[in-house]
Order: sequence, then structure tokens, then C-alpha cells
Amino acid sequence: MSHIDNIFTQVRARLQSEGVKLWEEPYFSEDLGCIEGAMENLAAEYGRFLGIPSDRCYFVLTELQDNALRKLAARREFNATGLATFKVRRIDNRGGGGTTTMQDVKCDLNSLGSDLQAAIAAKLQLPDSNHVKCIAAGKMVASNATLASQQLKNNQQLIVIVTGRGDNQNEALYDRINRIKADVEAVVSSQNQLMEMEDQNGSPVFLPPDENRALLTGLGFCEKAKVAMQREDFEEALLLLLEADERFATCNSQLLEKVDNYALLNLDIVWCYLCLKNVTQLPDAERRLSICTRSFRRSYGENFERLYSLKGKACPERALLMRLKLLQGVVLFHQNRRDEAFEHFEAASALLRELKVNEEELTMLVEMGFEVSEARLALRSSSNGGGVEQAVQFIQERRQQLKEARKQSKAERSLHRRMSNGKNSGDWVNPRSVCTLTNMGYDRRLAALALKRSKNDIPQAVDLLQSRADELMAALPKTRVSADTDQLAHLRQLGFDEDSVRAALESTSNNMERAIEFLLRAFRSEGELQEAMQRVTDLATNGGDGPSTSNSNAAPPSPIIESVLRQARAEMETYKAYQRFNSDLSQSDQDYLDLPLVQEEHILAEYRNLLEQ
Repeated sequence: MSHIDNIFTQVRARLQSEGVKLWEEPYFSEDLGCIEGAMENLAAEYGRFLGIPSDRCYFVLTELQDNALRKLAARREFNATGLATFKVRRIDNRGGGGTTTMQDVKCDLNSLGSDLQAAIAAKLQLPDSNHVKCIAAGKMVASNATLASQQLKNNQQLIVIVTGRGDNQNEALYDRINRIKADVEAVVSSQNQLMEMEDQNGSPVFLPPDENRALLTGLGFCEKAKVAMQREDFEEALLLLLEADERFATCNSQLLEKVDNYALLNLDIVWCYLCLKNVTQLPDAERRLSICTRSFRRSYGENFERLYSLKGKACPERALLMRLKLLQGVVLFHQNRRDEAFEHFEAASALLRELKVNEEELTMLVEMGFEVSEARLALRSSSNGGGVEQAVQFIQERRQQLKEARKQSKAERSLHRRMSNGKNSGDWVNPRSVCTLTNMGYDRRLAALALKRSKNDIPQAVDLLQSRADELMAALPKTRVSADTDQLAHLRQLGFDEDSVRAALESTSNNMERAIEFLLRAFRSEGELQEAMQRVTDLATNGGDGPSTSNSNAAPPSPIIESVLRQARAEMETYKAYQRFNSDLSQSDQDYLDLPLVQEEHILAEYRNLLEQ
């Protein structure tokens, strides 16, 4: 933030507190325009009060007056024609300057978002409006809905990120965003459950399928956004975070209140606003920081006493608290609540001092083979400056804790995979609850049916198992489907193991398409899948001339071969999507806590200097 922006903040706040209207007399007349004498007197008065040179104060007052008059003109035009005016701020972070261009763009509120994109593209002389991404009040403007239905208003300020202008860098951004979205969707949709949710202790988190999909998709976007933030590409990060925000918004609000991920998403969005030097999103920033604060209080206690009691005062979560305090201070500063901003900056500064790590100790841990992020978190978690020895102990204990948690949850994960196949949210049964009931001595199939009927309420399920056991038993399938012998032979001819084929056919009631899906998902690696594809391709090419694995040399019907190859190719594409998605992600389960805090330190110093001016 520049010195002149600081003056704007102070003068604007003073005008508002005194109710001064620069677009009315004695400062402006419809006949005479700006009344310079009155403006000069006001500039001198404000200059003395605020300790600002009167000439700078006069410049700021005239700029604010011009802005007010433009808003009035836009309001009159809107009332007369229905044409809304949007103040568009175009972001370009390539030179580190953040927001650059400000333009007025006009569009009817009954128009679609795509029409607004086209108007902005024309104003900015861009060839493709699809490369224009509009952000209004912290939300992406949808291209297929009207502006009015998305609550856009006349005189509203918009952020615009251009993802393609014909130069390689921005064309790459456009392609990269689309590729990331496609990869995340493919990975989340995979029946192999390539992505699973865990809590911070390594235990699985089970949710109904619809919410599980929405959250996993949102978290996938968040992970890629973190990578973009690490390389300081805040345009890409903000677009991905807002995509994640849209997915999170489809989840149950009570669920969002229980997961820290939603709080971190809001914190990261505000961080991107700040790094892009965009204070036009101040109301949205304040709202998102409030969400984050409430979530942290629920998770950590009013003054974080629950967090400190569990992990001690030396816990890496303090880095999140430091960033939160800093961002709250910035928002307060721009609201000209300078005393409150000072308090938050002091709190952020104190946390920053506590979180600084000894660079020599960090280097020593890295040389011992630990990752930088793992080493930094361990040093921050070592109480009373425990140093390298205590940090190594922390890392080893953490790794063992994760190993044990994942080992203990292996049965639950396996059960979840079996029970979630083809299920919608209405049929979903929490596998952890099934394990709880089976440990109490109830039959697994009966327990699952009782939980389904009680909507996963364990006490109600127990009541059903005790009072209606006969009814539940009668509702279970009476007979087991036997594998169709012809289908069994065809799939064996394709090289699949007989026991696996029999299990696939029996579990899918001899549905060939689903049985093939069952068999392909059983492969544990991309290499195994490629071998199976090659085997089937050879059979399709050579007919029945190759070596036989069944009693018949005749090749299976072509529709079966085509189905296997089609599903195998789709599965192969999913593996490739997962490899692309995972290629630049941190393998640390706590990377969200690993904030180097270098940028935070610079921003803190900048705003504290502005407070002293």
C-alpha cells in the first residue's frame, strides 16, 4: 500500500464521520462545477487535523469528488435506461504490481454473465471473452445466469483476471486452470477412490457420497491453489480457491462448521486479495475472516485454550493465527480503525517472533534427510527451544501416529469402498458405524441395514437391531446369485483370474458392464492395467489364435472386448489425471501449517510504517 493510498483512507473516513458530501454545495455546484475555494479550505483544515500536506489533501479530495460525481451520473443513467455501470479492476500480477487498470463497463442487469464478459473483453480489446474471469463480492460471475440473479448491482466494483491475451504466459494459465479442473473432477469421480479425506491425525473422514464428492473436489482445488500460492501466482490461486468455494457452498452448512478446511479456504482467499493489492474486496474479506475466526474458536477454544491444552503453546497452528491477526489488522487499517489495527499488528508481531526458527537447526535437519516443511514444523513445535533433538523426536512420533491411525482404520476404509459402490447419498451407510455395531456383536449385514433405515443414527440402529431383528433378517436377500457360466468363460478368456471373475459376476448379479468395472478396479497399479489392455488388444487383433486360458479357443464377443477396452482406457486416463494432479503437491499431511512467514513479515512492517506516518 502506498503513502497516497494511506491518505485516501484517512480522508475518506474523515468525510464519512463528518457527513461531508463533496458532490453538493458548498463544494460543488451544477452550474459552476467544483468550487475550488471551498475545497482548498477543506484541504487545509483536514491537512492540519491529519498531519498531511494541504496540497496532497486537496488532490485526494478532488479525486474523491470526481468518483462521487461519476457514481451519481451512473445512478441517473441506470434509473433512466436500466444500464448498469461496473467499475472493473483488472488484475495483472506478472510484475508484482497487483491490480492495474480501472475501467467503467456498462451492461444490463438482465443480461447473462457471458454478456458482461463480452463487454469487458471489448473494453480491454481482448479477442476471446472466455478468457475473462469476473469476480463480484467474492464470487465468480457465472456465464450462464443473469447478472440480477447473481445479485450484481449498479456501481459495483469487479475484479477481472484475464487468463489469455495471446501471450504464452496467460494462454498457459487458461489451459492450466481447465486442465486442473478436469483432472480434479476425474480423480474424485474415480471408482478407485484415489483421493480420500483424513483428519489431522490420519483417521479417515466418512461422508455421504454427494457431500464427499463436493468436499473432495473443493479440497483438490485448494491443494493446487496452495502450489500456485507457493510460487506467488496469486491470480491462478484465487481462481482455484473460488472454484473450491463454489463446491463447498453445496455442502451442508453444519458440516462446513465442523471442518477446518473451510476456514483455511477463506483465509487463503483473503491472503490472495492482499497479495494482489486489491482492497475493493474489503467487505468480502471482512466476511471471510469472520467465518475463519468463528471456525477457529469452535476448533481451538475462545482464546485457543483448547488447542494449547492439547498441543501446548508451541504448536504449528500459531502460523495460521499469525496470518489471521495480520489480515484482520489490514482490514481494520483500511476501515481507518487504526487503534484496533495497531493491536492486531502487535499480536501478529508477537506470534511472528515466537514462530521464527533457527536457520542453522533447520539446515541441520534437512541435511539429516527431513523435508524442509517437516523440519520447520518440528522446530516450531519444540517447546522452550528444544532444538534439533526434540524436533527429530517430534517428527518420529508424528510419523508413528499417522502409521498407527491408518493401520487401525484399514478395516473401515475397506468396508467403505465396498459399501459405497454405486450408492447415492440416500443409501449411504457410515462404515465406522457398521464397525462399531459389529464390534458390539451384531451381524454386519443386519447392522448395515439398520443404519440405512435409521439414517446412520447408532442409538436408533441398536434399537432396530434389538426390537426388529426378525424384520431386518427378512429384508436381507435370500439367495446368492451364481456366476453365469458363459460370461465367466468369456472373461476368463480375456485373462482375468477365475476367482475374481466369479466374485465380480456374483456381486453385480451378472451385469457384464459392472463386472468389467469391478475387475478393472481390482488392479493395483497402472502397469497391471496396461498389461491387461495389451492382452485384450492382442486377442481382439489375433482372434482365438493366441494361448487360451479357458476350455474354449473362441474369442469373446466383440461387444465384451470393446467394453473392456473402453473402460480400461477411461481408467488409464484417470491414472494419468492423478499423476498430473499429484505431480507438484507436497507429500506432507501438514503442509497447510508450513507458512514460511516471509511475506507476512514484509507486509506487517509495511503497515506498521503506514500507521506511524
